[in-house]
Order: sequence, then structure tokens, then C-alpha cells
Amino acid sequence: MFKAIIAALGLAFSVNAVAAPSVTDVLVQAQMPGILEQAQTTGLDWKVGDRADYSVDMGFIKGSMIMSVKSIGADGIWLNQDVDLGFAGKQKMEMLIDPNTGETKKLLVNGKEQQVPKQDVEVIEVKEDRITVPAGTFDCIHARLKNKEDNSEINAWINPQQIPMSGLLKQVAPSQFGNVTVALKSFQKK
Repeated sequence: MFKAIIAALGLAFSVNAVAAPSVTDVLVQAQMPGILEQAQTTGLDWKVGDRADYSVDMGFIKGSMIMSVKSIGADGIWLNQDVDLGFAGKQKMEMLIDPNTGETKKLLVNGKEQQVPKQDVEVIEVKEDRITVPAGTFDCIHARLKNKEDNSEINAWINPQQIPMSGLLKQVAPSQFGNVTVALKSFQKK
């Protein structure tokens, strides 16, 4: 049972992190030119050693997630995502990301290749906001997203200028086990 929970949660995190609209897509809809210009000109300006540490809270299960850039090569950017949900178990995900499109080209879960999940997500609303998470207080973009598959709503607070990789500060998303809240604890941007 716990293996099923961690597998579902791990895939939910990765799907929301890499299959939702890109930061640029969200910013285009928000028409926020300063941030948008930087996002477009830098593309995926990730560096080996970029890292973001998150708390994960599902109510009855609490844990952590660490996302980091493992390597950058001709084939793309390898991103690691290590999830530790305490008694529910651990999971390591490795994703090969196309730096030009942000598309996930390959997904490995605990060393085994998996099919990259597809998700049909629409941006409902985007607005400027300010949020406090364990890593501090940040000006950000608050995006409300709708998963067209089940009409569920995902809320994400992002700051691609300060936070490495996805720019994620906080995310609240439904799962089959209840709402999952992911909040930034610390980060390192090279």
C-alpha cells in the first residue's frame, strides 16, 4: 500500500512540475513583461548544482522533496527529484528535460524507465502576489491551473527569477489521497 502511495505522489509531483504550462506560458497569460522578458531570454537557465528543497504535506503523510540539476549535456538536462515520505517510503525520479521546450524526454523512477505522463492543463488565472514559505517571503506569480482530465484545480506560486528550476515556491494540488502541499524550504542557485 505504501509503495502505491509514494509512486502516485512521486508521479503527481513530477507531472505537475514538468507537464503543467511552462513558466513562460503562465507569464504570457499574465502579460508581465519584465519577468516574461527574463524568462524568454534565459530559457531554462539551469546549472549543475541548482537545488530546491521542499516540504511535502498530505495531512496524514509528511515528508520532503529535493529537486536538483544532475547534469547538462547534448541530450538535455538531467533533473533529479528525491522524495522521502517517512514511513510511506522513498522514491528517486530522474527526468531528462529538453532545454529548448521544457518537455520531459525521459523519465526514470527508482532506476526503471517509465512512460512520461501526459496532462492537459489550462491556465485559469494568473496574478502578481507575495507569499511566505519556510525559505522566506517572495514576490511571485500566483497561477490557478485546471486539470482538464478531472476538472481539479492546482494552485502554484512561482518566481523564476530567484528560484532555480521550476521557480516553484508553493503548490497545492489534489491527489487521490487528498490535497498535497509542497512548500520551498531552501534553495541554491549556481
